[in-house]
Amino acid sequence: MAQVPQTFFDALAVRTWCTLALEALGRAREEIDAINVYPVADGDTGTNLYLTVESAVAAVEAVFAGHEAGRGEPGEPRKPGEPSLADAVRAMAHGALIGARGNSGTILAQLLRGMAQVLAAGEQPAHADGRGLRLALRHAADSARQAVAHPVEGTVLTVAAAAADAAADTDGDCGTVARAAYEAARAALAATPGQLAALERAGVVDAGGRGLVTVLAALVETLTGERPRAGASAGSVPHARVGRGEAAGADLPEGRTPAEASAAVAAHACVACVPGSAPAAPGAVPDPAPAVPGSGGCADAPAAPERGGPAFEVIYLLEADDTAVARLRERLDALGDSLVVVGGDGLWNVHVHVDDAGAAVEAGVEAGRPYRIRITHFGAGDVHTTGAGRPAREPAQRAVVAVVPGEGLAGLYTEAGATTVLARPGEPPASGELVQAVRRAHAREVVLLPNDAELRHTAAAAAEQARAEGVRVALIPTRSAVQGIAALAVHEPERRFDEDVVSMTSAAGATRYAEVTIAERQSWTMAGICQAGDVLGLIDGDVAVIGSDVTATAETVLDRMLAAGGEMVTLVLGDEAPEDVAERLEARVREGYLAVDTVVYRGGRQGALLLIGVE
Repeated sequence: MAQVPQTFFDALAVRTWCTLALEALGRAREEIDAINVYPVADGDTGTNLYLTVESAVAAVEAVFAGHEAGRGEPGEPRKPGEPSLADAVRAMAHGALIGARGNSGTILAQLLRGMAQVLAAGEQPAHADGRGLRLALRHAADSARQAVAHPVEGTVLTVAAAAADAAADTDGDCGTVARAAYEAARAALAATPGQLAALERAGVVDAGGRGLVTVLAALVETLTGERPRAGASAGSVPHARVGRGEAAGADLPEGRTPAEASAAVAAHACVACVPGSAPAAPGAVPDPAPAVPGSGGCADAPAAPERGGPAFEVIYLLEADDTAVARLRERLDALGDSLVVVGGDGLWNVHVHVDDAGAAVEAGVEAGRPYRIRITHFGAGDVHTTGAGRPAREPAQRAVVAVVPGEGLAGLYTEAGATTVLARPGEPPASGELVQAVRRAHAREVVLLPNDAELRHTAAAAAEQARAEGVRVALIPTRSAVQGIAALAVHEPERRFDEDVVSMTSAAGATRYAEVTIAERQSWTMAGICQAGDVLGLIDGDVAVIGSDVTATAETVLDRMLAAGGEMVTLVLGDEAPEDVAERLEARVREGYLAVDTVVYRGGRQGALLLIGVE
């Protein structure tokens, strides 16, 4: 079905663009992963770009949902349901920034931020015309290049610059400008192997650039109503066709799967030389012959070198001022490579490859407050190493993947053998993050614990995607982390899968859950009207107690829960819980309820002051 064109670039166009880009990256993800050889052949560029845009989509949708509910800024004449262009592009940029993954995802986040800085500047018009889009694309390319410590040609930066140059030379409406940028980006992408030796050896185009072409194709579709026609130039590489795909005008060779392409890339083999490659489709640019020496797995090509360089990828969000970030750039640049620092206005996304991951994190602590810290080891035997002869790591038989609301619980779950996904307050994980965690668990069978009623649909979508990838997944609908603790306590990997799932489900279902938190605004609840600042006690998801003191409210909640019986009380304390609340509750259980045990954990910054479970 054809997309209805947006003749100018407004908030609705931003929403449509983000949605179409996410869909296109979803279709192209495996292919982009398969051609990822630079800066590290880790086979995750497509996935990282998808997760980055997924976060941008969630932020834009939240802005639209807020306006549809009539929650605009006080005094604004705008009607509910009509966010401004500035609202939408700022949300897009912020969502991409906090959700950016990997080198290419971080650069894409800066590209979107650069566009937002232009489109949301000045008097904030309701929409942008062709001139505005030209300026936005120019600033996006320039700011992304400035964010990279040592820019390299033949990468996404080259593709972005070509798109901006073409847009600057084009007069007309937004659709005309977007199409010119897209066509120039395709041409620049096809030229990347001639600019970067790693791409030429592998016989592929740049994976990050391929992702950007996909995003620009979605922009063309948004503004013209037509998906750009597939063609050869976006992915044509002499003697290799890995880089072709629908959204960017480039398909994998007929009969080849992304996995086969990935294997060829890992061995730096020329895809066109591998048995099973089909001839070019009608209309494709014919491959020149003979093959370029050293361009890939031809007989006269050199063997693929073993990977050198840093052992870890470190990524974190950072709250810091500009001066501190400038010092941080210098510090990290001395520690490793692939340094990209994007963001501004006090919030940054930091990405670097280093040998000393601890030093990279410590540098962030010195600069400000780092959080959402992710450290990936470029270990032997995974796709980060390019040696073709390494055996794949054997998958485990069974694993547990759990969403947890704080660092303390993450440590507890990890000690129990689970793979965790950290959910920050107000920042629920997207389905792509759960799928990535399932992949990280590397098991044939996975038990998924969302630990939040609001994540039910997200977890279900992740489970379906993992099943499509050949993993047997059971989703246990845990509504709280304390239910997840109960399920994990009876987990036995040696049992039959179905029996283990039934036992874990039963343990979770037998655990009532509660939380004590602070009301953010006046609201109607099952227990009456609460005011901002009131202490709320929620039992099984509904407000049951409204009080003024945290400990007294927690005692009332606990009494109500134990009135129906119980054998074990679990308390998970947040960082802002009163110092004596655990001691008071333990004493209350000990004095008032015979044969009931209590266990206390520290949850860290988990959102709620206190989580309570009664089994």
